[in-house]
Amino acid sequence: MTAPWFPDDLRLVDAARELQIAVRHSDGSLRRWVPIWVVCAGGQVYVRTWYRRDTGWFGHALRSRRARIRVPGLEADVTIEDIGDASTQVTSDVDAAYRTKYGRGGAGSMVTATAAATTLQLNRQ
Repeated sequence: MTAPWFPDDLRLVDAARELQIAVRHSDGSLRRWVPIWVVCAGGQVYVRTWYRRDTGWFGHALRSRRARIRVPGLEADVTIEDIGDASTQVTSDVDAAYRTKYGRGGAGSMVTATAAATTLQLNRQ
């Protein structure tokens, strides 16, 4: 069951340069923590990778759909929803959030069509 993100939690996530994610194994234990860029848009939390793949943290996230995240001041269990580039509005909002947070130059690889296809929404449990 998912719960809405609390405004204070969204502020903490948005203020963090990186989010650490540990995807869950099938037995519920955590894989290693991996730092990734994170943005908030429309009251939701999103992460991406440069390209869609079945390996690394991203591949494990697609299979498990469960993880634990942490930023300074917050640690929470989440479910993972693969939204890819299914919604033009969400893609635009997430692209804009990456540009605002990481700058036009820094966010460049995260706002391509290839990266948009990797968009994952993290839902609080």
